[in-house]
Amino acid sequence: MPKAKPLSKEQIVAAQAKTKSNMAAARYLHVSYQHYKKWAKLYKLFDGHKNQSGKGIPKFLKGPKKMPHMLEIIEGRIAASSFDPNKLKYALIEQGYLSEECAICAFKERRVLDYKMPLLLHFQDGNSNNYSLDNVQLLCYNHYFLNVGDVFNDKDVKQIESKQEHFGTSEKVEWEVDDYHLQRLKELGLDGVDEDDPNQYVSRI
Repeated sequence: MPKAKPLSKEQIVAAQAKTKSNMAAARYLHVSYQHYKKWAKLYKLFDGHKNQSGKGIPKFLKGPKKMPHMLEIIEGRIAASSFDPNKLKYALIEQGYLSEECAICAFKERRVLDYKMPLLLHFQDGNSNNYSLDNVQLLCYNHYFLNVGDVFNDKDVKQIESKQEHFGTSEKVEWEVDDYHLQRLKELGLDGVDEDDPNQYVSRI
């Protein structure tokens, strides 16, 4: 990961004007808290932006986690770590920030068994809390493997390629559909079936 760049006084003042705490200001600037703290203290701007009581900051970690508009997370005003990554991935697509296809090859085919698409959310700077639009992209398994790293670990590959029995058929797999794909199935009118049937999305024709 490249070395973090120095922060100017103007950057910190602008971030503090948009946020309610030093932690939020660091997220807004997409830098670590320690890096932000170093420069904010240098400009004597740190102490004045402390908010230890959390006044005015939404308590998303308590009770039902109502999804905010993604712009607040994209701009770093709300911590992405407060939410389920699958919900954030869905919100990026549903709210129009990302197209539901591979950013490199535009692959967007779905698996007929459960209507899932083989797309992974990739953070280009390696920071899974940085949802700025120049940092996130959807990649198909092939392009994730070619540009980022392995999709499966060695144990997964050995199991898939070995002659030993592995869970590669619908008879063995207990299919699970996350919140994102349940919502997609509802939009397509495919959710009105027995939820206890593990093969509910498998065509019997």
